[in-house]
Amino acid sequence: MYNYKMNLTKEEQKILEGKKGEVLGKIMKTIVMYGDTFGARKLVPITSENGHLVTSFGLSMMKPVYNLMDELIEAGIVSSQKFTVDPRPLDFDNVPSGFLQKMVFRIMYSKQEDYEKQLENIGLLSRDGFTCTCYMDEVGNIPKKGDILSWAESSAVVYANSVLGARCNRNSGIIEMFGSILGKVPYFGLLTDEGRKANWVVEIKTSNIPEAQVLGSAIGMKVMDNVPYIKHLDEFLGNELNNTVKDYLKDMGAATASNGAVGLYHVENITPEAKELGDKLIVENPNIYVIDDEELNRVRESYPIMWKHKEAKPKLCFIGCPHLSLEQLCKWTVDIKDGLKKENQRKVTVPTVLTASPKVLEEFNKLPVAKDLGRIGVSTSYICPLMYMNNPLCGKMPVITNSNKLRTYTSSRYYTDSEIIQAITKGGM
Repeated sequence: MYNYKMNLTKEEQKILEGKKGEVLGKIMKTIVMYGDTFGARKLVPITSENGHLVTSFGLSMMKPVYNLMDELIEAGIVSSQKFTVDPRPLDFDNVPSGFLQKMVFRIMYSKQEDYEKQLENIGLLSRDGFTCTCYMDEVGNIPKKGDILSWAESSAVVYANSVLGARCNRNSGIIEMFGSILGKVPYFGLLTDEGRKANWVVEIKTSNIPEAQVLGSAIGMKVMDNVPYIKHLDEFLGNELNNTVKDYLKDMGAATASNGAVGLYHVENITPEAKELGDKLIVENPNIYVIDDEELNRVRESYPIMWKHKEAKPKLCFIGCPHLSLEQLCKWTVDIKDGLKKENQRKVTVPTVLTASPKVLEEFNKLPVAKDLGRIGVSTSYICPLMYMNNPLCGKMPVITNSNKLRTYTSSRYYTDSEIIQAITKGGM
């Protein structure tokens, strides 16, 4: 019997002892050991309607995961809440891939179809519930303020905590599924009032609105896994949490989580807890980080160029990591069209893919503006660009992106939004 430190209820203790089944007992033991590691004193119920899993890809090497899923299914274990999942890795119809690249993809993700069947048996919300932005209105997995979650996808966790005011720790893959199965998670870290206090104050002193991806990168690399309270950003964004502001914070937050390990940030006069509690969220004697134009330039210049030939011409452009919103899809379409018109071009000079969730793409394709994309040589896809770049043959390609997350985890090269437009409409920087 595991010698646990946590205070468990009689029901939780029965599960741990295997009295509700051996497999469920193993799951409880894993969650309790996880909680003990971080000093959690108890388990608390998950209160969100749906969960979200980070492991969406059927990599052939992940045999322990598939064996685990089979064990759960054979024991009749299902999640206590339906869940969405991160994006699929493949889309040969809409993302350029050569013959050899496709061969490698088929070998890499040979278990994709089987794995998706396993996910359906455990509790997948829907066949098109594959996206890293499950909190979009079109997808519908939107936690409420104060909801307790069991998620792991870093960009979704930081968004849910910060923009929605839900409560979730940066869990690992599989751990978040175990939480959803039990309907309980260890109480520590970002679930607690104390753990949500800011120990960094970030003062924005730029002449213009900072590029969201670079700002998030700067914050993430400085504060790492701490909680920042961001001041003066409202001078550029206003104090209304509308769709445009949410999109900005989505992209900024994804960069804080990937370039650092931020799971929660507060933005003065904008995010829910900052509006409610203000400076009460800040600990005594916090660290101070001033971000001005010079600091943003320094951060941007620090990014390494991973291409073999630094002056190579881009062969592919990815926009949408994390997945784009409906508003962003429309804006990018208009901006690319305007850029082409300015350069007197009919089509983009670099194959370009805009990625978004299947549900968002479904709504986008109903709009007249969607018909313009095909004519200008731009495609849309539901894939995870990171999973595409994990193919070693794709990783050798000179790929450009406006995503600091994709830049951090792959060999792709970061360009700002305006630089992307120039690169794909003019053919050079």
